[in-house]
Amino acid sequence: MRILLVEDDAVIGAAVRDHLAAEGHGVDWAASLAQAADYLAVSQSELILLDLGLPDGSGLDLLRKIRRGAQAQVPVVILSAQDQIATRIEGLNAGADDYLVKPFDLSELSARVAAVRRRVAGQAAPMRRIGPVEVDFSNRIIRRDGAQIELTAREWAVLERLTRRENVRVSKADIEEALYALGAEVESNTVEVYVSRLRKKLGRGFVTTLRGVGYMVPVSEARTR
Repeated sequence: MRILLVEDDAVIGAAVRDHLAAEGHGVDWAASLAQAADYLAVSQSELILLDLGLPDGSGLDLLRKIRRGAQAQVPVVILSAQDQIATRIEGLNAGADDYLVKPFDLSELSARVAAVRRRVAGQAAPMRRIGPVEVDFSNRIIRRDGAQIELTAREWAVLERLTRRENVRVSKADIEEALYALGAEVESNTVEVYVSRLRKKLGRGFVTTLRGVGYMVPVSEARTR
């Protein structure tokens, strides 16, 4: 997932960025409203983590602008030390999907990010079984026939992009975007390489190739529970 982090505190920003990057997310870090606007103008963020107290204004102003613009559907989680009930209500009423009060545990942030992603993707639960493969998205654990399988951060990025929707075609360009977000060098056969790696680890039938179109995890093999 490509995440825009809007946070002016260098210590908090670095900790959040490094934590999310280690979990396989691509993170753009903006320290002001102006920098955030620049990122939004050139990239397609899939989630925004938004501080409220920024050096050039309030994060709520950016949130309201986002909700009126072309990226109105992107989920936003507020990260703020402002813990008053009135402020939380104002943030949620302005269009935030969640509100996390500082200081927070990074594992809780991961859980909030995963929960928002599931809601946006239409996944009712953090666990999915795809044939003999069971995927725990919250804890980033995957098992095949009960045995745990280790995936790299980039393999997780491709897996999550493929399983965002059941029985929906995922284009090669869409998967390339997930890899670009992690800073990967994407060549003409990079997607094929990562799909091949997933098939080797999870089974050849895990991903269906739609020649000239893209890839798909078949709905007949996918169940949410």
